[in-house]
Parts: sequence; C-alpha cells; structure tokens
Amino acid sequence: MTFSRDQWALVLGGSSGFGLASAHKLAAHGMNLCLVHRDRRGAMARIEPEFAALRATGVELVSINADALDATTRGEILDRLAGAMGTDGRVRLLLHSIAFGNLKLLVRERRIERPRALPALAAALGVDATKLASEVDRLFAGGLDELLSLASAPDYPSSAFLDEEDFARTIHAMGTSLVGWTQDLLGRGLFAADARVIGLTSEGNTVAWKGYAAVAAAKVALESVARGMAVEMAPYGVRVNVVQAGITDTPALQAIPGNDHLKAQARARNPFKRLTTPRDVADVIYLLATDEAAWINGEVVRVDGGEHVSGATS
Repeated sequence: MTFSRDQWALVLGGSSGFGLASAHKLAAHGMNLCLVHRDRRGAMARIEPEFAALRATGVELVSINADALDATTRGEILDRLAGAMGTDGRVRLLLHSIAFGNLKLLVRERRIERPRALPALAAALGVDATKLASEVDRLFAGGLDELLSLASAPDYPSSAFLDEEDFARTIHAMGTSLVGWTQDLLGRGLFAADARVIGLTSEGNTVAWKGYAAVAAAKVALESVARGMAVEMAPYGVRVNVVQAGITDTPALQAIPGNDHLKAQARARNPFKRLTTPRDVADVIYLLATDEAAWINGEVVRVDGGEHVSGATS
C-alpha cells in the first residue's frame, strides 16, 4: 500500500530503534512523518543522516527535538504538526515508541552461591580457574552464546533502588502518556477518519527480569489503557493496538543490565536462532497502518518469530 499525500505518522521516539525503523518503512510507502525525539547535540551527527535519507524518499518530514512527556510541549508540537499538515493533512498513525524508564533493582541483590561448572572444568583441565573465567567471559561477550551457563552473572547497580517516584515516572513515560497524546489529537480533530494508534510492549509484561520491574509495570499499564482506548475511541475511527517485539538489540535494550544474557537466552529460544530486528517490527507496524488491517483493534500483536511460544534452548 502507498499512502496518500495527506496522511501523516506522528512518531514519539523517532530517532532510534523501533521508531526510526518504522519511519523508514512508512516513508518508503509514501507516509509523511513528524518525528519527536529527545537527543543531545552530540547524538545529532548520527541522527541527521537518517533524517536526510527519509527526506530523500520524497515525503515531508518534521523533526522536533523536544520532551514528548511535557504537556505544554505536547501542545506546541501539535501546533507545529497542524501547521505542517495544512488544511487537508491528517494523522493516520500515532506510534508511541518512548523508551524512558528506570532500570533499577527493587532491593539489593543477594546472590545464592551454587556449585559452578567452571571451577570443576578448570580443575579437570589443570588450568587456572580465574584465567578460564576471564576467557569464557571474553568469548561470551563476543557472541559465543553456548557459554551462557559458564559466563559470569550480570552486575547490577547497588547504589539506588526503585522507589514510588521511579515507578510513577516510568509508568507515565512508557505507558499512560499514550492517553494524553491520543486525547489531544482527537480533541484537535487531527486524526484521519481511519486512524491507528500503536504502542510497544515486551515479554517483560509477563516474566520478570532483574532491574526491569518499573518498565514491566509501564508495559502492563500501556496494554491496559490501550484496551480501554480501543473500545472508547472506536466510534471516532481510531484503532488502538500494541506490538510486542521479541528481544531486539536497540539502545533501550543495551541500557538494561545483563542485556548480553538476555540476548543469548533469546537466540537460544528463538526457532530462527536470531534476535528480532527493528525492521521486523517496523514491517508489522506498517501492516497495521494499512487499509486491510482496519478490523484489528484492541490486540497485542507479537512480533518475535515464535520466541514467546518456544521452550527450546538448543
């Protein structure tokens, strides 16, 4: 499907990861873009060539480096978007790809010592256990996933722990902030007659990863409000869905302590023995924006190659 010249996508978090990949996919199919991102000046050397490539497709691009979580700023962004769209332009797609959350433990980690295979292996080989451990960690960091069970456990920050304010900020940023954006777009009459709102979740909505508790709470909140929105906004022509991506090597994942272990576990489980890519997810976001996807509403759509159903680790 090629989108018409009056259709726009508003992407919150559009300078990296899923947001940027989706922008490239949508632009390739003719959709105009408003990308909201929050980046330091030093990061723009990487980002500007990406934006230039988007403009080269021939679509209109408005990029706004601002805080998408500030209500006053949100109004200013929508004013600018409305001006760029003109009288005929409308928002076909709102993509919420904000990755701003606290990745702290709930409590100080208390490790339970267990017999490990590595010291036994070192003794059997007659080599120094410390040197063997160092080499195992080096090879594991280089991508040798088979060494996962022998590699050193992740180190988690122990100077600060999640508090109520951390939870509130994270749940708002990665979860309920979707509501305010959708309400304001609807209230200003900026949505297309057939509009799509898409949020992003992860397997952390049902399983526990250390340091991920606040983000997991935000993902569950996002899914809950998306269901409510899917019901209440349907009469206005707005479809609301959530995409659950498999483990993907994005800047957001790289911020999670122990992400090397998460990636190794995902590759072992995945039937295709690889990680999900931003392009995999962007392809499905594009599909959900097409006319043919108009009857998909209130769903969590998994995009992980079957990772979530696989119990295999080899």
